[in-house]
Amino acid sequence: MAENKEIQPQFDLNAKWDACLDLGVRRFVYSSAAGAFAGLLFFRSPVTRWASIAFGAGVGVGSAYSECSQKFDGSSQTSPNVVETPVAKD
Repeated sequence: MAENKEIQPQFDLNAKWDACLDLGVRRFVYSSAAGAFAGLLFFRSPVTRWASIAFGAGVGVGSAYSECSQKFDGSSQTSPNVVETPVAKD
């Protein structure tokens, strides 16, 4: 008497966690690599090179966090709601 219980995609937490973990790791690695490249290109001091790598990693983690929070909230928008103000006609 096993019933076929299919989970709808918007309620599948395992898929959301997998997608967010994948997104977070990818963005962390890619932005750290971009920070390392920029550090090698622009800076001479090892401290500033490490700082550029850390900044790139922070940007990657932050962008992954914001996108994952939107996935878990269920919103389909990528930008906040903007209320349109009426334009006065001359």
